[in-house]
Amino acid sequence: MDGGNGALDAPTGGAGQLAALLSRKVVGQPDALRHIVPYVQMYQAHLSPPDRPAGIFLLLGPTGTGKTRTVEALAEILHGSPKHLLKIDCAEYQSDHEVAKLIGAPPGYIGHRETKPLLTQERLLAAVSSSSDLAIILFDEIEKAAPSLTALLLGVLDRGTLRLGDNVTVNFEKTLVFLTSNLGAREMLKVVRPEIGFQGVDRRSPAGVLDRLQTVGVGAVRRRFSPEFVNRIDVVITYRPLDVAALGEILDHHIAELQQHVHTRLADRSFDITVTTAARDLLLEKGTSEEYGARELKRTVHRMLTQPIATLVADGEIPPGGHVEVDASGDGSTLSLRADTSIGELPPARPVALVLDENAHLLRWLDHALSSVGVVTIVASTAEEARKIAARERPDLAIVDMVLPDGDGLSLALELLRIHPRLQIALTTGTELSPDESALCERQDFPVLRKPFLPEDVANLVRTRLRRSSSAG
Repeated sequence: MDGGNGALDAPTGGAGQLAALLSRKVVGQPDALRHIVPYVQMYQAHLSPPDRPAGIFLLLGPTGTGKTRTVEALAEILHGSPKHLLKIDCAEYQSDHEVAKLIGAPPGYIGHRETKPLLTQERLLAAVSSSSDLAIILFDEIEKAAPSLTALLLGVLDRGTLRLGDNVTVNFEKTLVFLTSNLGAREMLKVVRPEIGFQGVDRRSPAGVLDRLQTVGVGAVRRRFSPEFVNRIDVVITYRPLDVAALGEILDHHIAELQQHVHTRLADRSFDITVTTAARDLLLEKGTSEEYGARELKRTVHRMLTQPIATLVADGEIPPGGHVEVDASGDGSTLSLRADTSIGELPPARPVALVLDENAHLLRWLDHALSSVGVVTIVASTAEEARKIAARERPDLAIVDMVLPDGDGLSLALELLRIHPRLQIALTTGTELSPDESALCERQDFPVLRKPFLPEDVANLVRTRLRRSSSAG
């Protein structure tokens, strides 16, 4: 069992990219993240040991330090979604008969055919994707499970197989198994208490503190679990309590996610959000603690920021392209939101919009609508014509119809974005988008105008997108 202190000698390429992606998604735990990457890299190189899972990790540390988030972030990187994993909440398996649900009842027992096991090959296959065949399994809070669960896992961790109640064998070779635990968390808090919150800084080096945390965590694990179980774990990774800087970075991520959510979901009706330093400090005060780390921070942002903003939107108090300033109230106990009702001006130079649609009447109508808000329009009726225009011009905005005589508008929009990465793109359509098309538009932040639409719809969309482009520039 690796104690989690080895160094990662990651070459440039896939492993380095994975480490960078994980570090952006999981804040404040660089020493923890670097131990996961080599096991993913070994699997991708087809050099993982046979007849066992590709990697077995035990994640220790206080609640709210990023243990579960690490597993979700890895699933998001490998499979495109943080929910694309098989998660077993061990708090639901505190008695032997509950553990039996994982493998199902054997033949001859009442209800055998009606009891479908939870750890099946089908469920493992459902946890992979077209981008990776490596399934991620999370046993969350393993210390809360009945001893029979850890006994059940011995075969999985040692041989990579599990025999179900009906004698069917499940293969775990193409899996990464993560176990999380809060064992030793209180003792760990005592080790680093001077570094938490706004107290003084511990004089010990970060490496010395981490070694002490590792010792406390591994000691708690060895007292709780049998030696044969502990020895089957590849790496025990200890998460340290988050300091003020890390908590602040997590808060910034939540605020950025809220801003992106507003832009994506409201499209042409979106607006900008500014959070003052006083408001940020209040969110940190209300949403973080020594005991729970950052666990409550997302709920706090939702309660104190997202919900009040939603009320302003529902009441029509924030105009498209507007701005909301978030500050602390006079008594410093709540947030104060102020909506700026003035819409920002377009850039001084007249912006240029490329409009692509085969309907000549609609092109003339859009040309008139855009001219009314100070936009120069270049029109095209085919994808080939639009490509030639984009090659010689640098438009600020492209409005592309989904159905073209020589291609589909969504593919062309992505092509134009590769040519001009800062190009703002909107799509028009007279039909319903497929689920895949809708998901792609949401990921790329492409607003969709559904025909028929009004002149003010176009005007609001153009003002919002070009104002955002100007701010980014």
